[in-house]
Amino acid sequence: MAERSTAELVEPFTFVVGTDGALRLAPRRSEHVVCAGGAAVPSAGEIGFVRDRDRCAVGEVSNQSTGHCPDVTSWPAVARALDRVGLARPTGFTHEVVFLRCPACEERDIVREDDFACVLCDGDLPRTWNVDPTV
Repeated sequence: MAERSTAELVEPFTFVVGTDGALRLAPRRSEHVVCAGGAAVPSAGEIGFVRDRDRCAVGEVSNQSTGHCPDVTSWPAVARALDRVGLARPTGFTHEVVFLRCPACEERDIVREDDFACVLCDGDLPRTWNVDPTV
């Protein structure tokens, strides 16, 4: 990251946190599933960096990953991974995305403006995360 120009740091990166706790980065247009090597991960999303004096710091971070659809409660895995590499960071996701699976049609949905209705069948969505098929 230290070798990247300020212009290169403007566009967010795709990230995943591996089960080993490691933070893995890829260009933003990369698929999270590919970045994770096809493995399940504790968290995934997009991350943007800023220069903080002579160091890089996390400016923004979200759980925006339609491949993994991580819950907003996956933040602690991200925080540990960032702390592990010594990056200054916010106290939570700067943009939270609520992913849910429709019980009626199994469609993955993103909740917008507190509208807990499936975009495909208009069925009611649960209030708790249920995207993982094992949940």
